[in-house]
Amino acid sequence: MNILLYNSGGGLGDCIQLIDLLTTLKYKFSNSTIWYLGAHQNHFDGKLKDYNIKINTLDLDLKYFGFRWKHLFFAKKKCQKIMSKNFDLTIDLQSKIRNSLILKKIPTNFLYSPTMNFAFCTKKLNFINTKNNPNDLLKNLEKILDTNIDFIKYDINNINKIYFDEALKLLPNNNYIGLSVTQGNEYRKKTWPIEKFINIAIQLSKQNKQPVFFIEKNNQELISKIKNQVENALFPETNSALSGPALVTALSTRLSIGISIDNGVMHMMGLANIPMIVLFGPTNSDKFAPRIDKINILDSKLIYNSDDISKITEQDVLNLI
Repeated sequence: MNILLYNSGGGLGDCIQLIDLLTTLKYKFSNSTIWYLGAHQNHFDGKLKDYNIKINTLDLDLKYFGFRWKHLFFAKKKCQKIMSKNFDLTIDLQSKIRNSLILKKIPTNFLYSPTMNFAFCTKKLNFINTKNNPNDLLKNLEKILDTNIDFIKYDINNINKIYFDEALKLLPNNNYIGLSVTQGNEYRKKTWPIEKFINIAIQLSKQNKQPVFFIEKNNQELISKIKNQVENALFPETNSALSGPALVTALSTRLSIGISIDNGVMHMMGLANIPMIVLFGPTNSDKFAPRIDKINILDSKLIYNSDDISKITEQDVLNLI
């Protein structure tokens, strides 16, 4: 059985959000081959390779697949050069009409797509409107395949032990609270003012808690600014020869709690299933917040009727710690 997943998202977080789904499908269909088609680079064989998610890349040599109308004329031919037969199931993980029309050109026995109220699906069934719930997606796949699919959460023990050994070396004690303050993609203003994060860290220090900042080591200007104002702040990534998302997830297992804006690090922390406080402004917290056991979501749209994340106060965060 060949299963194809199409992901139009481009960030690390978009891929990390798929890890539980991939884990579930690989467990259920253990003898199947799962393929990944992205509109952007495949982070699973790049920055996320240390999570050991074994998945094949369908490289059609069509940049930004699905986002160019000309792909309508090339998708089928390029796919047939790679695949000798149809995919058994193609799962469309987005809902843009153009992208779904282009995806439909790829030969497949069954296409599942939520676009236009499931109008593109090969089978016309009574699907659940999944919106942002991955469990509903699995229920819809159960209907297509006429089988039960148990949800299987990703096991972080798939990460190489060297990352956990490094995390223990870098954060050997207790009472660490992690803070992720920078956003990756700049398309929306998702960053909470750094001054507020610094004030939170100072308050934590007074409570005998150790602030741990997850900031890439090349961001020296920001690191220096925080160091000058928060005496006991730690920057573990700057003290390690290792780097990358797997290290962040391993370091997160050493935290009492993680505090983050909507970014890739938020999802890396979420894989560790630690208690979290996450801050949202313009982006959709229902869609992007990690689905973990203990999470508090501060969404400026819900609290202050504004997509300006800076409306969230320091006290809003401190009240949840």
